[in-house]
Amino acid sequence: MLITKNFKIYKFSNLFKTYGKAMSTVKEQKINVNGQTINYAKVGEGSKTVLCCPGALGSIWTDFKPQVEGLDKNKLTVIAWDPPGYGHSRPPERHFDVNFYEKDADTALNFMKALGYDKFSILGWSDGGNSGMILAAKYPKNVEKLIMWGVNSYILPEEVKIYEKMRDISNWSDRMKAPLIELYTENGLEKMWYSWCDTLIEMARNGGDICKNKLADIRCPTFILHGDKDPKVAPEHPGYLFSNIRMAKLHRFPEGKHNIHLKYAKEFNKLVTEFLLQ
Repeated sequence: MLITKNFKIYKFSNLFKTYGKAMSTVKEQKINVNGQTINYAKVGEGSKTVLCCPGALGSIWTDFKPQVEGLDKNKLTVIAWDPPGYGHSRPPERHFDVNFYEKDADTALNFMKALGYDKFSILGWSDGGNSGMILAAKYPKNVEKLIMWGVNSYILPEEVKIYEKMRDISNWSDRMKAPLIELYTENGLEKMWYSWCDTLIEMARNGGDICKNKLADIRCPTFILHGDKDPKVAPEHPGYLFSNIRMAKLHRFPEGKHNIHLKYAKEFNKLVTEFLLQ
């Protein structure tokens, strides 16, 4: 399929690319949630609260710098976290198993409740969006709106081939590896990434269901954004999600890839703000 025809490892550099450390006065904080240390940043005083959920191995600043710094702080309260075992939400180190998406969803809810938020919206990229779907489906009373991009509710055989091609970090550019090596060390990054790839491949062998059977349980307004040139996500996923989530809308970026919220940050922020405030 076209998704793999012209695949090159360096195309994923933007997926892991650092956008620099925060140049603002945003202060990271830590909170204990059921024995797990969670690192997070909170900005804004708006009436609408949104949780930013990073992608695989991602953190606050590698994945959401333009949103933490650029979203309207008068209209929104923006919370970005390092999921358990990622970034500075360690120790312990991340352990992947076939239920890790659901575990992240449960921890995200407990984290937000620990901060005093019983109802909030989700801004989920890639793995963060996958967990966001599960969170919205399992806890409909707690999720006001769901925004997601670079997501898939199931794994296709051609996506397994992508994971296999992505596995060897020696093929990654220095620009691609540097921010993650800074977080995890090179050996730590390699170990975590191999484990992530192995887990997704195992899930695919067991039917490939991430949250396909939960889509009908998502009852909140849902905004699906998609880069039509996303090399990681098969083209059928956004349409499938749009057709199977009852209150969904879909916006496409014709030239976008996996990181539309970084590449088109100004437009992206405007779109999601309008959706959150509707």
